[in-house]
This record gives sequence, C-alpha cells and structure tokens, in this order.
Amino acid sequence: MRTGNGLYFVIGALVVIIAGLGAYIFHEESKPDGIEMSIGQNGVSIEQK
Repeated sequence: MRTGNGLYFVIGALVVIIAGLGAYIFHEESKPDGIEMSIGQNGVSIEQK
C-alpha cells in the first residue's frame, strides 16, 4: 500500500507540473508581439502588434 501512495503522489505532481506548464505557454503565446512606433507628417503613430 505504501508504494501505491508514493506512485499516486508522483503522478499527481506530474499532472500539476504539466498543467502549469501548459497554462504558462498559453499565456506567453497570447501576448502581443510588441509595439510599432513611427513619426510622420501626421505626428506620432503607435500600433500594437
């Protein structure tokens, strides 16, 4: 019984790590690439990419 408890702990820890990593990757991928700033005859223009 004791070996089974350790196995459940390891599997649970792996599931938590994989879920956390997936959430982190999703968050990083959904960030905008940055901003583009240009100065022309009409003044300053800022666009988010």
